[in-house]
Amino acid sequence: MPVRVGVVSFPGSLDDRDAARAVRIAGAESVSLWHADPSLHDVDAVILPGGFSYGDYLRCGAIARFSPVMQTVVAAARDGLPVLGICNGFQVLCESHLLPGALIRNDHRKFVCKEQPLRIENVSTPWTSSYRMRQDIVVPLKNGEGGYIADERTLAELEANGRVVARYLGGNPNGSYHDIAGICNERGNVVGLMPHPEHAVEALTGPGTDGLGFFLGVAGVQEAA
Repeated sequence: MPVRVGVVSFPGSLDDRDAARAVRIAGAESVSLWHADPSLHDVDAVILPGGFSYGDYLRCGAIARFSPVMQTVVAAARDGLPVLGICNGFQVLCESHLLPGALIRNDHRKFVCKEQPLRIENVSTPWTSSYRMRQDIVVPLKNGEGGYIADERTLAELEANGRVVARYLGGNPNGSYHDIAGICNERGNVVGLMPHPEHAVEALTGPGTDGLGFFLGVAGVQEAA
């Protein structure tokens, strides 16, 4: 039986179908989850996709945090369910206190859309286990509020415990502290990533297939394509 990966759709989600397609390409089964339905329908993992949940009103991810499905996702994540938040999903994870810190407006105050080199620095999570340690990859980056911030104590803890999952290479695109592109929780089952691996899973479109590893990992495939 393939691994069942739920992809949540909030009002304003933009990349939920792309994430579901990436899950299927990796060999897992994608399951659509609706923001107003608290049930996770027995999925083995959950993806919070990119976009503009609830129109980004109040603050990115701040309203999505209170949706019925997130009440269940938070409880399941604390019990070890693998959860990946991409871009707006990363913001939702921080607002839900599943990950520390916050995402703020880019330091140059402009929306950025580019092919972004990254270095994978933690391969012990379910989402990064198909990569090699310190493997360099290229995936799309597109955000206006992608600057990762945290207090010095939190940053020190992230660095000391290897919880920086991915770091920007070739220049910091948004002012993120310590060039951080993605982090995980203490257990490693919850990962937040600002760039978009779901847009780099096929050679025909996007910069390549470097993003597929995030989905192969949770699908149980150990070697990236």
